[in-house]
Amino acid sequence: MNLQLEGKRALVTGASSGIGASIAEHLAAEGAKVIVHGRNEERARAIVTRIRNAGGEAEIALGDLCTDEGAVAVSTNANAHWGGIDILVNNAGGPSQPGATWSDATMDDWQRTYDLNVFSTVRMIQLCLTGMKQQKWGRIIQISSMATFKPEANIPDYSSMKACLPVLSVSLAKELTGTGITVNCLAAGLVVTRVLHDYFMALPENSRKTWEEVEPGIASDWGSLVGRLGTPADIASLVTFLASPLAGYINGTNVLIDGGMAGINR
Repeated sequence: MNLQLEGKRALVTGASSGIGASIAEHLAAEGAKVIVHGRNEERARAIVTRIRNAGGEAEIALGDLCTDEGAVAVSTNANAHWGGIDILVNNAGGPSQPGATWSDATMDDWQRTYDLNVFSTVRMIQLCLTGMKQQKWGRIIQISSMATFKPEANIPDYSSMKACLPVLSVSLAKELTGTGITVNCLAAGLVVTRVLHDYFMALPENSRKTWEEVEPGIASDWGSLVGRLGTPADIASLVTFLASPLAGYINGTNVLIDGGMAGINR
């Protein structure tokens, strides 16, 4: 299927590894010109090189999106390379203190997590909207979590901040009615990134096991109906479709992609 993304200009935040890197690669494979955002130049350049070696077009934009200055630098750099942005994928985020619970998450943890996941998203939306409005076309996509459907007791700061993103997206979609810009959110389940892989493999009960032995048990414990966890490519494939002109009738949604983990009344 031709997703009609040739020549579209995309900015993917947090794209130097994991889900973001896969999104950038998938968009580039469909013909989009991609800005790979990150804070580590070496890792961001590695993704750009991988995209170019596969025949795609990509550049990097470095900056800390938790600050106004960093976000402006990323936006300015992106515009300098491609002359504007058609597709914004807000993937950057995460917990400020991995594993922090209600008992030990400090107010600083909550504030930092808000900056990482919400303010960074708002900054980039505000910086990219003017150009999208002028051209009367755009795609804005937030990467959230299945915690918006199935919140857990742990990582309360991260879960709460990810829950802000679908509400933010619906509000913005309504604000942009009739502009040609769609806004959607994607709620991802457990996805096998390097961080998640290493976390589970470091557990004492898994010390003598391979990942192939460990994954089915995790999938079962979390209620996966497909017998496995997600991959970055699973998420990237859906994002690429939502970013395309073919998805023009999908707007103001929070799409759950979790292998059935959240379920209904589970």
